[in-house]
Amino acid sequence: MSVELNGIAHIQLTVRDAESCLPFWEKLCHFLEMKTLIKGDDVIYCIGSRTGILVRTASAEDKPDDLAFNQWRAGLHHFCFRARARDDIDAVHAFVRDELGANIVHGPQEDQFAPGYYSVLFEDPGGIRVEVNHVPGRGHLGDQGRLGEGGKGPASDIDDTGLPD
Repeated sequence: MSVELNGIAHIQLTVRDAESCLPFWEKLCHFLEMKTLIKGDDVIYCIGSRTGILVRTASAEDKPDDLAFNQWRAGLHHFCFRARARDDIDAVHAFVRDELGANIVHGPQEDQFAPGYYSVLFEDPGGIRVEVNHVPGRGHLGDQGRLGEGGKGPASDIDDTGLPD
């Protein structure tokens, strides 16, 4: 027996700096049509758009000065929201650049990760990376995808340009 999931219910992030990170995340979530369910001095939890984002500030003993976020350290590398339309990627990019002053890792661009893959990648004030992408149709599961009928099947690796083989 197997189970087909219906997306991600929520993501919980722990940040170092409540003053810069909590307002960033609340504004981003509101832009993504989510509403604030919990708001405190050290926590924000927004729900909607078929998911939830909870951001909590680390306790003093859990945030030493030398522990800056590093996506190559074991743990979270980044996470990715899926947008409904390609134009949404451009709108997210403009918002996080102009309204949030986010560090943009890469602006809207096409990649070879899946047929029609289009995304933007940025960081919160603490360096947590967030991607928003749009893949038309069924992506790799569709007729033109690696896992669709007649597709190449699973790749053996991934690099900055996508799936090389």
